[in-house]
Amino acid sequence: MMLTETSPLPLLPKRIISLVPSQTALLHHLGLEEETIGITKFCVHPPSWKKDKQIIGGTKTVNIEKIIALNPDIIIANKEENVKEQIEELAARFPVWVTDVNNLTDAYQMIKDVGILTNREKKSAELIDQIKIGFHELGAASKKINTCYLIWKDPYMTVGGDTFISDMMEKAGCVNVFSTSTRYPEISINQIKKSNCELILLSSEPYPFSDKHIEALQAEIPHIRILLADGEMFSWYGSHLLQSPSYFKNLLFSL
Repeated sequence: MMLTETSPLPLLPKRIISLVPSQTALLHHLGLEEETIGITKFCVHPPSWKKDKQIIGGTKTVNIEKIIALNPDIIIANKEENVKEQIEELAARFPVWVTDVNNLTDAYQMIKDVGILTNREKKSAELIDQIKIGFHELGAASKKINTCYLIWKDPYMTVGGDTFISDMMEKAGCVNVFSTSTRYPEISINQIKKSNCELILLSSEPYPFSDKHIEALQAEIPHIRILLADGEMFSWYGSHLLQSPSYFKNLLFSL
């Protein structure tokens, strides 16, 4: 059963499976240690859960048989991060809540929804308030920096204006130079050169960019500043949002 706001769970879930790393971290923040029984191999927060919980594959390579064996009360998935066909197969057997997060407002709604689903409404409301305070204190940047955010190499891939990352870039004071694109387009070095870009951010995920990639790119584009960026701060839309405002401020402080 694919859950919606009009189809609440008949019982409070005691056996939860999360198919999304950022939402797994949210479940931990909400105190659902005992209730969460299965997570993906990419759910690295909290670290102890990798040892204590059943690993049910990757976000896009879910092991259906393992999930069936766990017999969950609810599965929490995401429209973008999980594979539609796998989610539909699971929804034929179990209640599945599919989130769709494209901006900070969507993230607040997702946190609220998960709080309702798991009887953690008070704690989720407190978390939303804390995140809002952080972004309010971050404020609007006095100078907007034309920025290209790279998530992949060979080919280079960036983020379009309809993504959560692009919304976080805006909050950080970055103008996404590829905001007219959608989702995650492939781009060339030449396109970056022509984009009026002042800053390139190399994300730590999904591609693990490092200092050697800065050196290689800098040789081709010497006039553009290049920095490594913590991908979790730009793309994780759960409790990690508590850390994002201060991270953005520190990352761009010297620019």
